[in-house]
Amino acid sequence: MRTCTQVNRRALSVAIGVMLATGVVHAQDTASQTTPPPTAPSTEHARQKPAEPASVQTLNTVVVTGNSAFGGIKKIDASYSITTVTSQQIKELNPISVADLLKVSPGVHPESSGGQTGANIEVAGFPSDSGAPFVTLQMNGSPLFPKWDYFTDAMFRLDDTIDRMEAVQGGTSVLYGNGQPGLIANFILKEGTAVPSGSIGVTYGSEGMGRLDGFYGFPIGGQDSGWYGSIGGFWRKSDGVRSPQFPADKGGQLTATLSHDLAHGSVMFYARVLKDKNQFVTDTPILNPAPGQFSAYPGFNPLTGTFGSNANRRQFLETTPCFTAGCKPGGQNIDMANGEGGDIHMLGANLDLEFDNGWSLSDKALFVAGHMDINAFFSTGDNPTTLGNFIAGAASDFGLPANLTATATYTNGKPANMNENVTVQNPEFIPKKIQSISNEFRLSKELFSGNTLTVGNYTAVYSVKHAEYDGLNQLLQAKNNPNPIVVNLSDGTNNYALTDTQGLFWNANPQSWMAFNEHWHATTMAFFVADEWNIGRWRFDGGMRIQHDDIGGWFQNTTSGDLDANPYTVYNNNAEYLTNSYDHPSGSRSAPSWTLGANYALSDHMSAYARVNDGVFLPSFDDIVNQGNPPVEKIHNMELGFKYQAPWIYADISAYRRLFHGIPYSIDLPSGQINLVYGSVTKGINTQVTVTPFKNFSIALSGNYMDGHYSGYDSCVPYIAQDGSERCDTISGMVLDRQPKIQYRLTPAYVVPTSWGSMKFWFTYEHVGNRYGDQLQQQPLGSYHDLAIGAIANVGQNWMLTLRGTNITNEIGITEGNARLFGFASGGGVILARSIEGREVNFQVKYKF
Repeated sequence: MRTCTQVNRRALSVAIGVMLATGVVHAQDTASQTTPPPTAPSTEHARQKPAEPASVQTLNTVVVTGNSAFGGIKKIDASYSITTVTSQQIKELNPISVADLLKVSPGVHPESSGGQTGANIEVAGFPSDSGAPFVTLQMNGSPLFPKWDYFTDAMFRLDDTIDRMEAVQGGTSVLYGNGQPGLIANFILKEGTAVPSGSIGVTYGSEGMGRLDGFYGFPIGGQDSGWYGSIGGFWRKSDGVRSPQFPADKGGQLTATLSHDLAHGSVMFYARVLKDKNQFVTDTPILNPAPGQFSAYPGFNPLTGTFGSNANRRQFLETTPCFTAGCKPGGQNIDMANGEGGDIHMLGANLDLEFDNGWSLSDKALFVAGHMDINAFFSTGDNPTTLGNFIAGAASDFGLPANLTATATYTNGKPANMNENVTVQNPEFIPKKIQSISNEFRLSKELFSGNTLTVGNYTAVYSVKHAEYDGLNQLLQAKNNPNPIVVNLSDGTNNYALTDTQGLFWNANPQSWMAFNEHWHATTMAFFVADEWNIGRWRFDGGMRIQHDDIGGWFQNTTSGDLDANPYTVYNNNAEYLTNSYDHPSGSRSAPSWTLGANYALSDHMSAYARVNDGVFLPSFDDIVNQGNPPVEKIHNMELGFKYQAPWIYADISAYRRLFHGIPYSIDLPSGQINLVYGSVTKGINTQVTVTPFKNFSIALSGNYMDGHYSGYDSCVPYIAQDGSERCDTISGMVLDRQPKIQYRLTPAYVVPTSWGSMKFWFTYEHVGNRYGDQLQQQPLGSYHDLAIGAIANVGQNWMLTLRGTNITNEIGITEGNARLFGFASGGGVILARSIEGREVNFQVKYKF
């Protein structure tokens, strides 16, 4: 496996390097034969290109996401909220992950504090609690996976093959693709050009990161052939801001496109291979002296600390009983260095045709297959305590005899200190094998001047094979890069092993979720009809969609007991394991969505719009497993918007009201699982404004105000309150958890022209308001701010030097509380929570040709 990994890494690096070397030679040869210099503007051929690719901060920018118009529509004509960013703007934003980039869309709050992958992503007014069910990532208009899962944001990495991103919130998104009622982020790939062009960049980061990026676009068979190709990608290795003593991020991505201009349109094929490993970090100990106030826990920096270490990197998880005294249970070897990454292959195609008789056709297909595995520590919900207290409590929980003598050592054999603070973490291995094929077909006809009718179908067939090895806990030092601790108890005759030789143990109260295995498959089929009508300065649009999901599969049952028939190996006497028994849940649901919108152009540079839509969110296989017959979530969205542009200002402002019904939620409490079904009511304002008061200077503001509360749940939920009392309260009227009431980002920027090129300097001040980590408002997460900086020097026509930094002032910003607890989570002034990462600075040298 190690040899294979090295070969893959080297092959990817060689592929990028050879591709770019070839590109430089090809570009130089072409330059010597033609008049334009190497950096002359390329001949753009693709029909989906924006009207003004140099800047997306214009209402004349053409967008292709969220509408059925052939070739897209201008922003000023779109009666919905859309945010666009170019590849250069993505570079300047310096997002730490794909999820982190999405905060450019006002109202989106990504909790990208866990690393490159696995982010919770909140969309204002869409109550999701965890994960990102109301976010769909697309590539060239096709959803990466038809049904949301926790691996979705790990399927994609940012690199120089991206031309731009278009992000749509609500509105027309309910009609197309997988019918996402929340946020669609459509990443559109660069294509080849008639004049060969490309770039190669090398980046070094303060966290020990080295990265190679490249892209090359070129004609095939001559500049006039109508065929174009491109290839690009990246490879990187990083110790991580939170260094686990082994590479936190390691891997790369390679993307290629082949496109052809047809007499009446274009066709494009694309392929992408991702093979990347990324550390995923969950809750860590943080001092919490007062509600919403946080500081560093002794021995554990919340900005740079991690439970990963060489001492706990490789583990063997016992999972399968052997039933014979003295036998060795079966299990699973894991390597925490594999992290939460992806080993994915994608193959897609887009066909766009427009005929002279008013007919047009569009078809988008995407095939995805691979593995989305997770190797990571997850929080158990237990705050740190001393080693002595842990041993006493565990011995009591397991019902061991009194007056036993405890011996504790690290896995390196050195004795452990009974007075040191320890934590119990949950090492998990979650393999997922995924596969999907999807296709969206649209046929449009101009019925009469200004009116176009579109009918279409979206079909997806997909499956997931999903297991979880997550029942074992590991006893660790409560410090950065900890050692595991091995504990044995003795009465002089018998030895009771509280942990195995790796510090692993099953707790005294196993739960069914601690052993997990399922395989499910689904088919989604949707038909939609949409109409667009332009009457003078008015543009009306509307549409309906009916979606049908068929889901089925099997879920393996579990039981609990001793894995090795040895009462003295206490650590596995109460294990949860799989049995040869299966349930076969299935579900078949249909639900409609619809939207109506109107846009009025007050002038060539100003417009206003109104929109109303109903969207749905159909149950997943796990929803059916947990709740049997879960409801269909229904979302009603009303929106008003205003757009204006002048030489000194660009403004895009919208106000909304969002109503939810039928949200299912399951809580695992000591008393058992509680299933809730509730709703929510939210109102808010999204703002994007850029002011240019004088030449070369600009100030950009992006932010939102959100006032959202839970509704429709009259029963109460039991929990432990902050004063230690047992209470039972309703969540109705409580604010939506994890969503800030106010957040904004302010970015002043200044461009300095020089005799040798230009320089640009900027910084971004980000403020995220107070949130709660739970639905009962018992875990206040406080507010935080951070500062990012950047500078770019364009030297001549070919060289670009870029310096960027995030969280420059090392602010602690809590994005997640104790996700394992429902209700109050702080004890003794300590809470398990997760902060944004500490300061990171990187420098890139790029050569463009």
